[in-house]
Amino acid sequence: MSSNSSMVNEAAPSGEEAGELEAISGAEPLAAKRTARIFCIANQKGGVGKTTTAVNLAAALVAQKQRVLLVDLDPQGNATMGSGIDKRELQATLYQVLIGEASIAEAAKTCESGYDVLPSNRELAGAEIDLVELEERERQLKHAIAAVADRYDFVLIDCPPTLSLLTLNGLAAAHGVIIPMQCEYFALEGLSELVNTIKRVHANLNPDLRVIGLLRVMFDPRVTLQQQVSAQLESHFGDKVFNSIIPRNVRLAEAPSYGLPGVVFDPASKGAQAYVAFGAEMIERMKTL
Repeated sequence: MSSNSSMVNEAAPSGEEAGELEAISGAEPLAAKRTARIFCIANQKGGVGKTTTAVNLAAALVAQKQRVLLVDLDPQGNATMGSGIDKRELQATLYQVLIGEASIAEAAKTCESGYDVLPSNRELAGAEIDLVELEERERQLKHAIAAVADRYDFVLIDCPPTLSLLTLNGLAAAHGVIIPMQCEYFALEGLSELVNTIKRVHANLNPDLRVIGLLRVMFDPRVTLQQQVSAQLESHFGDKVFNSIIPRNVRLAEAPSYGLPGVVFDPASKGAQAYVAFGAEMIERMKTL
């Protein structure tokens, strides 16, 4: 056995961990819900394509005639800028929504790609302090989304790469979590920590929260280790792994500098086509959840 195979086997999730994903299930089938399906794009590891996934999934769903709100829950504001909205010129942002000074209807912007964005900038970092003083501080985002949920088919929440009060607000508001992850050794190690976080939120804050699926991103089929990790995910998590695989793609990386999702920037690129397929898979999966 190669050293790579040995490392992958050591980091691979146990059968118990795989079962935990199935155990985290909401009380009501998502297909029965008449308001927006609300999903966090989350992973406590940085640089795994959360924002790329959020903006491209939003654009892909719009292409499927879905009404979409993208919530930028990261103070860096990358999803805001990647959607073509200048975070430096905003009068109202998610920060004002969380502290009760504005509604989502007042703060949201419609971007060129056709979805609405609840934008953020550095000001959002101060919300951590301001929220501590509020009752139900972990549920402020949930209450705000409830006021506009009937306007959308999907609400996508781009979470920061930390377990913070902001992330808790996202998880408390969501019906499910989409976990983008690279097929690498350390990604397997970090997955257990994330699943444990979701379990705690499910038990204490949001009994409707569930893991929707794992999305393999930045995938390079030429790398043997990535093939091995991908096979481990499929073996342990079964249908919790999305069929769609997002390849490592230069055009996806270039798109944010133009203020566009890759799906809009270069629809013919392999990365864009993969996200379009993922959007279609999400819509289809909603029928069975």
